[in-house]
Amino acid sequence: MNYDEIEKRLLNNLPIVYPTSTQPALGCYPNKEALDYLYKLKNRNSNSPVSLAVSKLEECDDIVSISPLAIEMEKHFPKGSLTFLLPAIDTLDPRLGGDVIALRPVSHPVALNLVKKFGPLTATSANVSGFEPADTCKGAIGDLNLPITALVDGNCKSAIPSTIIQFISDTENSKSSVIIMREGVVPSEKVTKWMQNQK
Repeated sequence: MNYDEIEKRLLNNLPIVYPTSTQPALGCYPNKEALDYLYKLKNRNSNSPVSLAVSKLEECDDIVSISPLAIEMEKHFPKGSLTFLLPAIDTLDPRLGGDVIALRPVSHPVALNLVKKFGPLTATSANVSGFEPADTCKGAIGDLNLPITALVDGNCKSAIPSTIIQFISDTENSKSSVIIMREGVVPSEKVTKWMQNQK
């Protein structure tokens, strides 16, 4: 992996395509200029926020408010299979969710190395909005007309995306509940059963 070339693209607010445990992801730094480019490239509606790839939730307490329940859920389910919607500590760019930020702890060794080295990166699917994502990172850069320097190659294990869970905090009772926003690689019934066992 040519980290120098990857860093150059990221610092120039240009995206990379990298593998995850589900689909190829389109990654850039979560700043205005990089997000402008990413949204134009994907032809994505600015009202549709993108998630951030992170190494683990506990390292993101400067970005979001993390409930103990979210930490326990992250430990229980296969890493990379869930995306957590959590309350932002400070309001961010609306394209990152504004007051509710989507964090995806990644498990793919390539993705994990990237976020450990460069920090949180966007983890949106590497495709033009409305079109099926490619199965491979090479296929994704072809679909998006990106140069080979944007490619961080590696095998993606599943065409099924992560399951998105939103955490709702009840500050008065110090409790959290969850809403399944999108069923993905983890079936909804498994999440529901796990939640019932926490009571």
